[in-house]
Amino acid sequence: MVTGGAGFIGSHLVDRLLSENNWKVTVVDDLNDFYSPEIKKANIAEHLSDSNYSFVEADIRCAESVETAFSDAEFDVIVHLAARAGVRPSLCQPKLYAETNITGTLNLLEQARIHGIKQFVFASSSSVYGINCKMPFAEDDRIHQPISPYASTKAAGELLCHTYSHLHDIRAVCLRFFTVYGARQRPDLAIHKFAKLISEDKPIQMFGDGTTRRDYTFIEDIIQGVRASIDYNGSMHEVFNLGESQTVELRELISLLEASLGKKAIIDRQPMQPGDVPCTYADITKARKLLDYNPLTKIADGIPKFVEWFNSTQRPASS
Repeated sequence: MVTGGAGFIGSHLVDRLLSENNWKVTVVDDLNDFYSPEIKKANIAEHLSDSNYSFVEADIRCAESVETAFSDAEFDVIVHLAARAGVRPSLCQPKLYAETNITGTLNLLEQARIHGIKQFVFASSSSVYGINCKMPFAEDDRIHQPISPYASTKAAGELLCHTYSHLHDIRAVCLRFFTVYGARQRPDLAIHKFAKLISEDKPIQMFGDGTTRRDYTFIEDIIQGVRASIDYNGSMHEVFNLGESQTVELRELISLLEASLGKKAIIDRQPMQPGDVPCTYADITKARKLLDYNPLTKIADGIPKFVEWFNSTQRPASS
């Protein structure tokens, strides 16, 4: 089972699993309107014709809805990617984020317990590190200083995974994703949003002085780590960073997009936003050792790949 399997990361994971020809994959997704459901439907369009693929439209906040998703199949693994994502929207809708990311995760873990499913992979976030000043971020760093409701809900999800692992003999693998980008990236995320605005000669908002840094991670590298987590058979509970272990300034990111798009950005300078952290930086030593995780795509190569996909999705202007 892949929850959130119609989304950005989820649909890429489903691509990978179906390509291996030995998985039956059930996707659970509510196709909500956080961004256009039509984008998610396009993500899964090719999957629907695969006999090894099933789609269940269900809201993970509702225990009964989640339960029905388990009625027609037996699962070896749950990969739980479904969530309300994003730091800034969580500031305005903390209750929705708690219901989806905490209650929804609890509902999935309960079904894992009831049905004896022994492998549970949980999508967490680098946001859990909050205002951690130690660089790079390591999995054993304290995560007691989150600065957004989103980060708090992801930390809570990790704790629930540990609890169910301890009590019910479920191997729980928590993956802290670091700023994932690539084809099918959500339209609300910076790289996609910036590309669209630059291509339309519209201003982009740059929060702060452009020196904030992120550990941008290409989608193919993330999928490599998620796929390895499905097979992980070590300890019963582990947390892994999945990043590139390379930080990039916002100013550099904009320059890379300008070069790939062949256009200059119009910058609208804004103050730093509440909930934003100045830097994310993944220590991936543990993932390299235990998952054989080996990210290959540097930002200078990944941005042109993203822009190639982005350009292929743009409708030509009407004459």
